[in-house]
Amino acid sequence: MNDDQVAALIRDDEIDILVDLAGHTGLNRMLTFARRPAPVQLSYLGYCCTTGLAAIDYRLTDWHTDPKGQEAFHAETLYRLDRNFLCYTAPDSAPEVAPPPSGKSGGITFGSFNTLAKVTPDVVALWAKVMAAVPGSRFILKAKSLSDEATRIRYRALFESHGIAGERIETLGRIKEKGDHLGAYGRVDIALDTFPYNGVTTSCEAMWMGVPVVTLEGRNHAGRLCASLLHALDLPHLIAGDENAFVDVAKGLAEDGAALAALRAELRGRMQKSDLRDGPGLARAIETAYRDMWQQWCTGATPAGTE
Repeated sequence: MNDDQVAALIRDDEIDILVDLAGHTGLNRMLTFARRPAPVQLSYLGYCCTTGLAAIDYRLTDWHTDPKGQEAFHAETLYRLDRNFLCYTAPDSAPEVAPPPSGKSGGITFGSFNTLAKVTPDVVALWAKVMAAVPGSRFILKAKSLSDEATRIRYRALFESHGIAGERIETLGRIKEKGDHLGAYGRVDIALDTFPYNGVTTSCEAMWMGVPVVTLEGRNHAGRLCASLLHALDLPHLIAGDENAFVDVAKGLAEDGAALAALRAELRGRMQKSDLRDGPGLARAIETAYRDMWQQWCTGATPAGTE
């Protein structure tokens, strides 16, 4: 169906609130939303930026990913939940949390399982600074694209360009089974986040497997996603405000083996008790937001977010 047909169907079905989950990603329906087929339209979850469409009234978010001051960068009204704006559901195949690998090897293993689109030369440069500050440390870089030999060589060379010997870098390609993929976190002591686009699913996976994530907090939604997750887990000390702090946080965590082991042992339980695992609570929060948006439309009010 083309956009006119989809919009007509939405009008015929008398949809009151229409939610976009794709933004400007592939196969989106932005042109359907531009036709304003529903009284209230909003964007949520699947796109980390403004849609730029006046026809979309709200963007559903939270206070950590989009703090005050972000309004100027959005065409939509920001509607912030008083909790994290997403949840994580772990697969049943997730293995138990493994002991810290540093306990066997004697050295710290850092890691990232993010898509390589997020692993820019600037990201590798900062990770290399962390490795330089932690002698004997290793790094496991895992991504589907690393199944390709030329890609493996390129990323190892990036580390080497910053003085990190290639033998300290291990690359892993795609692992077919989800349980085995999660099990690979058992070889990682500390996950280092990407920037300016943070890991989200990968950060949740790491922490579910007991691996703490150190993040560099950015200036916009994409760069504050992991910070929002860490706030939900009451772990703000893993959030760095600048690159020097990022190195310091990672180095401090690596040098305190007892604290690192204790955090690894409790991370899954901490997640289980947090908003990140409270799907019903998130559903109720979103339902309340929808009701408020609808009532605003019924009264003819200009869309108002949370202040």
